[in-house]
Amino acid sequence: MGLISRTTIGTSLLIAVSKGAVIVFMIRKQLDKGTTFSFEFFPPKDAAGAERLFEHIVKLEGLGPSFVSITYGAGGSTRKLTREVVHRVKGKTGLTTMPHLTCVGQSEGEIDKILEGYAERGITDILALRGDAPGEGYDWSGDRFQFASQLVEHVVKFNELHKGGDFKGFEIGVAGFPEGHPSTANRLDEMNHLKAKVDAGADFIVTQMFFENRDYFDFCDRCVLGGVKVPIVAGIMPVLSIAGMKRMANLALGMRFPASLLRAVRRTDGSSDAIRRVGVHWATEQSRDLLDHGARGIHFYTLNQSDATVKIYEALGVSNSRQLADGPVLPF
Repeated sequence: MGLISRTTIGTSLLIAVSKGAVIVFMIRKQLDKGTTFSFEFFPPKDAAGAERLFEHIVKLEGLGPSFVSITYGAGGSTRKLTREVVHRVKGKTGLTTMPHLTCVGQSEGEIDKILEGYAERGITDILALRGDAPGEGYDWSGDRFQFASQLVEHVVKFNELHKGGDFKGFEIGVAGFPEGHPSTANRLDEMNHLKAKVDAGADFIVTQMFFENRDYFDFCDRCVLGGVKVPIVAGIMPVLSIAGMKRMANLALGMRFPASLLRAVRRTDGSSDAIRRVGVHWATEQSRDLLDHGARGIHFYTLNQSDATVKIYEALGVSNSRQLADGPVLPF
């Protein structure tokens, strides 16, 4: 499969702008200007789920996020759905939209085709991930891309080949793991892997969710010591249920739930409403502390729901992200 030309991509973007498409701002540029606030969604499984998802996206759009991200399923199982959601969000809202892109089982040609489609539709940012293996014992040796750093390198090469006209190239985000990557027991090696992604061309880092802010600040300090100097966006997910906590623990091996959070959950009567209140309160306090100590960005893992994120904003006393980014405005 041949790559489309710079002219083709540039013309597609020019047509989109001429039809009234909202011009978006690339994420690294937003991070360089100030704190960002963003939301993550995952592709629904059916049409009904898609409609519910867009109801939540529209509701959260009112909070003025800097960008939204759309995930892949394990092993890239929702690739087609991811692209459909990305295109719909980009086409029907004014939101900067960042799709996830993973290594698992993808050839250079398949990756290029996906990138071409995103470039034609004015997508400006990609989150490049190794991705979860389809199952235990998965053999990565046959994959063209075995590490996220290799995928980053390929996107950089794509940018170099196609830059021109209205296509400025994709900015590239990568994942960071404040509590440690589950497959890398040696934290020094883990930092070397992260630096390899940044050296390959990554523009910013979005962290895995965490529940203890000290882990995030320590991670940022270790990045500085390791020569990783790109902005680091903090990943926050409110606890919504005990079942959800167990799923998180299984998906993100090594995740640490602080004893004080567990005590707060165990003090409740076990009802969904009570646990949600605890989770929203905890995430609110995390967000407040991150803001007070200069976090470059906060990325809310929404679980395709809007209520918890809206309540966090309400508890912080604001109605939109601009108020959070600008800091205190009332004189005393």
